[in-house]
Amino acid sequence: MPIRIPQLDWATDAAFPPCQRALSDPNGLLAFGGDLSPTRLLNAYRNGIFPWYSEGEPILWWSPDPRMVVIPGELHLSRRLRRTLAHSNWLISADGCFEEVIDLCATLPRHGRVGTWITTGMRDAYVALHRLGHAHSIEVNDGNGVLVGGLYGVTIGRMFFGESMFSLESGGSQVAIAGLCQRLSEWNFALLDGQVKSAHLATLGFRTLPRAAFIAICAQACAEPEPRGQWQTRFGHLYAREIA
Repeated sequence: MPIRIPQLDWATDAAFPPCQRALSDPNGLLAFGGDLSPTRLLNAYRNGIFPWYSEGEPILWWSPDPRMVVIPGELHLSRRLRRTLAHSNWLISADGCFEEVIDLCATLPRHGRVGTWITTGMRDAYVALHRLGHAHSIEVNDGNGVLVGGLYGVTIGRMFFGESMFSLESGGSQVAIAGLCQRLSEWNFALLDGQVKSAHLATLGFRTLPRAAFIAICAQACAEPEPRGQWQTRFGHLYAREIA
């Protein structure tokens, strides 16, 4: 039997269907169609929805239940990784090379994903969000300017919606998450959203949250003002050993 879900109106500010109408199989599939304009993307994130589709498919919109999240101050790093980082020269920064980070995420998909879902259209959409100040990258380099890991995501108010990450050296993406969480905790962000349930994220202290609870927190946090100042400057630099 074919899957039946609503098609979005082409108006960029058109409302999404209520998330309660999302399918349970596949988990969270809510709607299709529309576009990836900044207005629609930001509206989606505010309502606990994100796009995820493969090349050749229509744009698919998702709101899974439960949601995988972490409170920034509750991130967990293994003792082994902490011991390694205690003597590390790795340096964490933000928004230094957003396009390189998203391209590496496309080349090296995150845990649990086969192939890449970062199509040319998705890449262009998030680069546009970055230029508007809503999408950000976290970079980890080896102290000599060579990337070893990173991630990117979207911020609205006091929410960070993680999108994808990569590692070129073991622990690179974990350190990116740790550096991000340290700053998000300092800035009183409510949650770092990891989207779908993942054993890898669970090892870092992410937990599942019922969709209804996630949407309620999301609505409140997105309505709060984001801390002042340019993201790159405000984030500054962190040595990995400082978070060990």
